[in-house]
Amino acid sequence: MKFLQNSAEVFSPAGLSASVSFALTTHLAVGAHPDDLEIMAYEGIIKCFHQENRFFSGVVMTDGSGSPRDGVYRDCSDEEMQTVRKAEQKKAAIIGEYAAVALLDYPSSAIKDANNRDPVEDLLNILQTALPDIVYTHNLADKHDTHVAVAVKTIEALRALSEPARPSKLYGCEVWRDLDWITDDDKAALDVSVHENLQQALLGVFDSQIAGGKRYDLASMGRRRAHATYHSSHDVDVSTGLTFAMDLTPLINDPTTDIEGFVLEHIERFSKDVTGRLKKLL
Repeated sequence: MKFLQNSAEVFSPAGLSASVSFALTTHLAVGAHPDDLEIMAYEGIIKCFHQENRFFSGVVMTDGSGSPRDGVYRDCSDEEMQTVRKAEQKKAAIIGEYAAVALLDYPSSAIKDANNRDPVEDLLNILQTALPDIVYTHNLADKHDTHVAVAVKTIEALRALSEPARPSKLYGCEVWRDLDWITDDDKAALDVSVHENLQQALLGVFDSQIAGGKRYDLASMGRRRAHATYHSSHDVDVSTGLTFAMDLTPLINDPTTDIEGFVLEHIERFSKDVTGRLKKLL
């Protein structure tokens, strides 16, 4: 498999070729940075873990050079951070038994450039080989520009597939904005209760982010537990961990659907839910 960045690479923990690894893939996650996959797409990882007929693969779109750093990483250059973060992502792929992880190595500016089609072409290359059944990416209401740009480019690549080749589900997942605010009818609640030890290991391997000043491990585990309890006000807890996602599948089933309008409809339904409850009780 050839990619448009000379520095791009594919890592397979089993030592398989890129094309073979992606051809095995049933669940694919497309994230902006090293560690995004493990925060947002754990449901896909665990559904494939130790399975003989399901395989998880990931795509990391950017080089991860702009992350905050502290402690032993304080004096690392951007180039050194790229090396560290790639190594951490490969460790996560080994721990999670991924079929493959593609490190496409784009600068964030290229991902955020709406006129740059190279990332879309690289994604299309992977998608045409993998033909995954489930795809996870960032949600369109995320507050990180690069995350939203990755989601848009993922949608564009999926829309370029023939209709039979498109996945059955596309989920837009949480990282930099929780999705507890969207109405329950709009919310895809993904159960991530099992193998908490594996969750902690996958999150904890990104030492450059944790020791570097951001406790993504504690925050992600806490958010999952909080969602499980606060998801339903009148029922007992049925899980110990949930992540929430927007179901973005309509955007690929009908490529003419306006992306901005799709998100605004979610916001409008939330607004109506809040105002309707107030009108009923005031």
